[in-house]
Amino acid sequence: MHREAGARPGRRAYIALGSNLGDREAYLREALRRLHARDGIAVDRVSAVYETDPVGYTEQPKFLNMAAALTTERQPSDLLREMLEVERELGRVRNIRFGPRTIDLDLLLMDGVRIETDELTLPHPRMMERLFVLVPLLEVMDEHAPDRAAVEAAARAALSQGKDGIALWTTITWPCASAHSGS
Repeated sequence: MHREAGARPGRRAYIALGSNLGDREAYLREALRRLHARDGIAVDRVSAVYETDPVGYTEQPKFLNMAAALTTERQPSDLLREMLEVERELGRVRNIRFGPRTIDLDLLLMDGVRIETDELTLPHPRMMERLFVLVPLLEVMDEHAPDRAAVEAAARAALSQGKDGIALWTTITWPCASAHSGS
């Protein structure tokens, strides 16, 4: 059951969201809504939405990417399973590694947890290489989050090396305290 803002026990988790098929912004919004509607998961803050160039497999449309801060009562693997279920509900098909998708949800960080299993690695193993993850993640990270300094340093380094391919698209007003407000 979800609780009032300010009264959310649980663990802090940070996720990345991306979409490059169909109504990309609608998929991002719907994924947030579906996650927030699940028991034991609350979306607390959302970043701005960025349009980004594809990475890896580049013969595909541009992505919309963003990040969100969650509070959850779930264990990391349970949260991941819920995220994968939301992807499935929204028509995610895994044909090409790093290929086009209606929605992509990645669990990036969770309360400083460090794990490596066949199912899940935390922190996310490639997040420090991806400006499209780092920029929105910084917007929603708690000021004293365990990995904030490393995320900030990696984002600065990527920007100073001229890694680009990211542009502000829009902001999403979220019912809870958002990092951004707007349309």
